Amino acid sequence: MKSDTSSIPITTERLLIRKFTADDFSSYAAYRSRSDVYRYLYAAPPKGVELERKFLKVVEPTFEQNGDAYRLAVVRQSDKVLLGDVVLKLADKAALQAEVGYVFNPEYAGQGYASEAVEAVIDLGFRHFEFHRIFARLDTANTASVRVMERLGLRREAHLIENDRFNGVWVSEYIYAVLALEWARRIG
Repeated sequence: MKSDTSSIPITTERLLIRKFTADDFSSYAAYRSRSDVYRYLYAAPPKGVELERKFLKVVEPTFEQNGDAYRLAVVRQSDKVLLGDVVLKLADKAALQAEVGYVFNPEYAGQGYASEAVEAVIDLGFRHFEFHRIFARLDTANTASVRVMERLGLRREAHLIENDRFNGVWVSEYIYAVLALEWARRIG
């Protein structure tokens, strides 16, 4: 697995996917402090100093050890608005596996930005970082994310029943995944 991040930024038809900068904090905080954004993240939205601490990790990521997360800003090219973020999390370096995730400002939902950004980051994971398998975990009630995974051709590998608990409520998860060879066939 390569850990070099020199292939960033990535451009797609409508998006610029790049490293976060200190100037992104107010836009990041605008959606990362919303409780509706955290509905499927099984955590309370960070506030104040905690939010600032989380943002500093985003601006200066490490991507070398299991658990490290490389979070990128997703910016609309036409007006430079920060729409959300995508992440590759190093799940198992020895097994060449990463987890993909994403969080978008709900104000920009339903326009295909998540699918476009996640596709680009999965492609980065396989082509540049040389992962063997990339997977996503999502709440079964998060139908928008289910559609993103299925639109991108990831396979539903597991349905975990009431495997997590948040605020006293049991939640279930799907695990979607794709192998590098499958992705290469899909992309061509």
